[in-house]
Amino acid sequence: MDSINNNDNEISKNISDKHPFRILLVDDEPDITSVTKRGLQSNGFEVDAFTDPAEALSNFKTAVYDLLLLDVKMPKINGFELYRHISKIDDKIKVCFMSAFESYAEEFKKAFPNQSESCFTRKPISIDELAKRIKEQLLEESR
Repeated sequence: MDSINNNDNEISKNISDKHPFRILLVDDEPDITSVTKRGLQSNGFEVDAFTDPAEALSNFKTAVYDLLLLDVKMPKINGFELYRHISKIDDKIKVCFMSAFESYAEEFKKAFPNQSESCFTRKPISIDELAKRIKEQLLEESR
C-alpha cells in the first residue's frame, strides 16, 4: 500500500511542479460536463468545457491544451472523430475517452492501437479516479 501512496505523492508533486494542466472537456450531457468540470478544477486542472463537439472543434487552438477528455457517443461528431479532427490540427495533443458503453472499448482499441488503454474510462467514474487517471496519463506522457 505504501508504494501506491508514494506513487500518488510522486504524481501530485510532478503535477504541481508545472503549470496547471489545461483540459478540453467535451460531453454532450450538460450535467455530466458541469460536474466533471468542477471536479477536475478542484483537483487542480484548468478546464474548458463544451457540450457541442462541433463548437469545441471550432474553438480548439494548438498548444493550449495538455489533454482532451472526450465522451465517445455524441451527436454530429463522436469523440473518436473529434479526436481525429483535432489531432490533424495538433498532433501532440493527448486524449482520454469516456463512455458508458463497453462496446466502444473494443472500437477504441482497433481505432487507436497506439493509445494507452488506461485512459479509456467507463462512465460512471468518480472524479477522484478520473483525476488520478488523467494525472497518470500526463505524467507518463511527459517522461
